[in-house]
Amino acid sequence: MLTATDPRTGRSLPQIAETTAAEFDDVLDAAVSAAHDPSFLDAGRRADMLRIAAARLRDRKVDILAAAERETGLPSGRLGGELERTCVQLEMLGEVARRGEHLEVIIDRADPDAQPIPRPDVRRMLIALGPVAVFGASNFPLAFSTAGGDTASALAAGCPVVVKGHPAHPQTGLIVAAVLAEAGRVAGLPAGAFGHVLAGGYELGEQLVDDDRIEAVAFTGSLRGGKAIAARAAARPRPIPVYAEMGSLNPVIITEAALQTRGEEIADGLVASVATFGGQLCTKPGVVLAPTGAAGDALCSALARRLADRAPEVLLTSAIAAGFAHGLTALQEVAGVERLTPPHESAQAGFRAAPALFRASLSALHEHVSLREEHFGPAVIVFGYGGEGELRDALTGLGGQLSAAVHAEPRDYDGLAWLVDLCARCAGRVVFNGYPTGVSVCWAMQHGGPYPASSQAGHTSVGMTATRRFLRPVAFQNAPAELLPLALRDGNPLGLWRRVNGKLTGSAAGQTELDRRPGVPRRSAAPPVAR
Repeated sequence: MLTATDPRTGRSLPQIAETTAAEFDDVLDAAVSAAHDPSFLDAGRRADMLRIAAARLRDRKVDILAAAERETGLPSGRLGGELERTCVQLEMLGEVARRGEHLEVIIDRADPDAQPIPRPDVRRMLIALGPVAVFGASNFPLAFSTAGGDTASALAAGCPVVVKGHPAHPQTGLIVAAVLAEAGRVAGLPAGAFGHVLAGGYELGEQLVDDDRIEAVAFTGSLRGGKAIAARAAARPRPIPVYAEMGSLNPVIITEAALQTRGEEIADGLVASVATFGGQLCTKPGVVLAPTGAAGDALCSALARRLADRAPEVLLTSAIAAGFAHGLTALQEVAGVERLTPPHESAQAGFRAAPALFRASLSALHEHVSLREEHFGPAVIVFGYGGEGELRDALTGLGGQLSAAVHAEPRDYDGLAWLVDLCARCAGRVVFNGYPTGVSVCWAMQHGGPYPASSQAGHTSVGMTATRRFLRPVAFQNAPAELLPLALRDGNPLGLWRRVNGKLTGSAAGQTELDRRPGVPRRSAAPPVAR
């Protein structure tokens, strides 16, 4: 049995049964069967499932938020916003599937006069990998867990999903899993379209990664966890890809002009970004690079005052709280590191930690690995830089990041092209005059970055292009028209945007009328669902 804990009180919650070996096999067998089922291959039905799931998650809002608040300690306002984000990304990715925008159709027609040799007829599109394992995240019980972006994008791409629920919020996961399973049934999909397994230890997750029925893995969590999963997947007789979003320091770089112009405003924004929700966001700034001298000293003083005034933050689990405390103790023992906020022991029950601010020298940054590691919780380190050379060395030494933020004034811009280029080389998203927390779900978003921020820097776990992780290209050469997938046939029966002989062609109007086009399998007749 699995026992979760209310992190606000430290009290154990009712026990929940773990997945048995027989249930595990049934779930994976069903996923394999679904991957080849004609109803699951119907993108319209999958889009219906995602749309229905979003509507029914909203219907279950009260139950879902109550369970999530008990199991995570996150406030209901934050969880309500996260639930709506979950629903929106389900709907948006469903529309991607419905319109076939994930297929990347390319057609090069035969050309007997091509040089240096005649060209055959070659048609390429993306196809689904097969069943995908998704690991729920501790810090986002909704948007990055059971019905989160990984699940939504894999289903949109045409991959059945098996979610390994996070043991810190099992009841939340079970409620959401039931909604997804019901949505699949209403949409007319096979039972294996979505599966859910649950256990408190590592063994079930390892078994899931090892199983030959799984074709890819999506993971959001720690660097240690992501590396372990990636190594395990690579050691399989038939290795599979792992799309792991891992730790990140998300450096914030501030120019002297920015500090002089709006130093207090920057301090306010940094404190909110560092400490809100216990600093347990994957894009929390863990490092600030500020100029040495009076302006940098003033920033440190302003940050220290604001962070010291904040009450201790609730952390998600006892393991996260213990890891955070251990990390802060280790930081304080490093030569060249100074703690600027006082330690604060909370008299309240549960798992809590006071926000912490440190200042350190760049020499310490280069010498001590612990200063280049994420501290998952409300902590930040300020490093002073003396010029372009020191800033270059510091950013390069930090390694790959999910994001980097630059605060600068217009009078700085002429001399900052090198900094923008360097940020783009080390991070997946570069933010200007803002903070990296708060990741929009949109087509242009990139949530991923060079290692160790993620295991696959060429992909994102947020946004519409997240489907690309679960697809692979296949080219059909000189194929008989009758044997081509509909997406590749002459006449464009699905009304897709396609690149034909190098030119992008298609009809946006045709895309919105996919289900009325002759020869296209009709969507399931799902009843309307109240929002």
